[in-house]
Parts: sequence; structure tokens; C-alpha cells
Amino acid sequence: MATAAEEIDVDGIKVRLSNPDKIYFPQLGAQGTKRTLVEYYRTVASGPMLAALRDRPTHLQRFPDGIDGEEIYQKRVPQKHPDYLQTCEVTFPSGRTADALKITHPSAIVWAAQMGTVTLHPWQVRCPDTEHPDELRIDLDPQPGTDFTDARTVAVDLLKPLLDELGLVGYAKTSGGRGVHVFLRIATDWDFIVVRRAGIALAREVERRAPELVTTSWWKEERGERIFIDFNQNARDRTMASPYSVRRTAIATVSTPLSWAELAGAAPDDYTMATVPDLVASRDDPWSGMDDTRQSLQPLLDLVTADEDRGLGDMPYPPSYPKMPGEPPRVQPSKKVAANWDDG
Repeated sequence: MATAAEEIDVDGIKVRLSNPDKIYFPQLGAQGTKRTLVEYYRTVASGPMLAALRDRPTHLQRFPDGIDGEEIYQKRVPQKHPDYLQTCEVTFPSGRTADALKITHPSAIVWAAQMGTVTLHPWQVRCPDTEHPDELRIDLDPQPGTDFTDARTVAVDLLKPLLDELGLVGYAKTSGGRGVHVFLRIATDWDFIVVRRAGIALAREVERRAPELVTTSWWKEERGERIFIDFNQNARDRTMASPYSVRRTAIATVSTPLSWAELAGAAPDDYTMATVPDLVASRDDPWSGMDDTRQSLQPLLDLVTADEDRGLGDMPYPPSYPKMPGEPPRVQPSKKVAANWDDG
């Protein structure tokens, strides 16, 4: 039987909470309810999570019946929504637009959880300037045969030294799964196309240094047992789990910002909806200086130029995107025959 709805105070704003005792994470039993999820977000939303999400258009990965139920990936705020929410217009690769949730107050994060959102997925821009990213995002994605330990090794032993060489500062977090994410705060002088090309050049340089551990191949058949650096996470409308977002895992793991020293000894299952609030309360925010570090992309654009001199141009976009200027054909290597080779 559904329990009665309540109102909870979120930094001075009343947010309605319905069905608080519904089980969202079955393996956690009474500690895996909707109330637990909402209270987790209320605890972390006012601090470093809000700083990371403020003014970002954000998509919602919703599981209104719990993580074993239907998934709804929501890009638009419903027409009927609380007055305390704000929206921001974004343009998709198709050219269509939508009013996405704009995070301006902790109540927006808690409202999202009330709507069954497990994970928040922000764009790499801030409203109102939704055409110029202020983050370059690096997604270290383990492929079959690899795991978090391999992603951590690539991040700590390869990526971090390269960023140091380039004079760039990266901020790391667990993905909440088997991967590692590293974000760079950048000046808003470049559009999505340039930022993505910069990310490709950075990924290629990491691959050159350890081709046995790292791959930039968009085609799964070529990746092998290596860490794939997903350069397309810097394309328009590609989003990643926000810092402090819960993930759809049995134990409610959390995508958790870490210092580089913390990351070197991290295990992803250590960071969950149950443990992260105490971690946040017991330490300084490892991303606290990020907004004061608006970096130039020039060191990465120099890598782009060097790659072009080597004959290395653009890489394929995701299949849902329109054909982009300079992009190679979207044909996986095993199917490159004259009948389906599109060089337009």
C-alpha cells in the first residue's frame, strides 16, 4: 500500500515527496527506499554537488518503479512543474530544441529524485551560453576483459602525468561503475566541435604512450582488452553522470569526486549512497578550486595540429548525429567494402 505524501524542506523550499517507502534498490531492503534516495540527495545537494551542477542543463535518468523497472531518459522538463524549477533551452544535433532542467537550487536536485531520478546527467555547458562548453570531459571506459583497476592505472599513471606536462589541471571522479572520469574546466572560447577535437588529440596522445592499455577506436571490434577513451563524450548532447550522482547498481554506488591521491587507492564499491554523505562531511571538496581554473585549450589544439601533420583527422561521430564536415565514413572496419563505403 502506498504511503502518504509528505513535504520536505530543502533550503527554504518545500518539495513534495510521494510514496517514500517504495523500494528503489531491492538488494538494500529498507535502506534502498525512495526516501533514502531523496534524503541522500538532500544531504549532498547543498554543497559540492550544487557547485558542479549550477546553471547546467540536465537530463534525468529515471526509474520510477526502482532500478529493476522501466528506465526513462528524460531530456525535457514537463509542462506542469513546480514554480521553483527553472529551465534552459538546448539545441540537439538534429536542430530541434528543448527546455531542459536548469539546476539553480538544491530543491531542483531533490525534485529530480522525487520524480524517480537515480542519476543526473548535466551538459558540459552553463546557461545561458549553451553553445560553448566550459568542461572537457575524459571518459576512461573499461572494455570486456578490463576493469576499474585498469582505468585507474591509465588515469593515475598515464593521463595525470600528461596533463602535468601540458600545464593542465584535471579533476577526477569514479564513474560509479567500472570507469573513471576526468574533467577539465576550460575557458568558453570554443564550440563543441573544437572541444571534441581537442579531446580526441588528448586521447590519441595517451594511446600513443601505452597502446597495449589504451584505445581510441570507435569500433568495438578493434578495441580488444583495453581502456577505451570515449572522445565522443565531448560532442553536443552527450552527457555523463554528474558528480555525486547515484548509479543504477545493486548497492547504489555513487560517481564520486576524488583527489588524485584518493583515486590511486580507490575501489568503486567504497562510494555508495550510504557512505558518501559521511565522506563529504569529513573532508574538503577535492574539486573546490575547479571554477578558478579556466584553462586554455591551446596545448591540446597544438596536439590537434601535430596529429593533422601525421595525417590524423577527425573521428566518427555517434550514429544519431548528422554527417559532420571532415568526418571519416561511419563504416566499421570489417564492413569496408565498395558497396557501403560513403566518403561523402
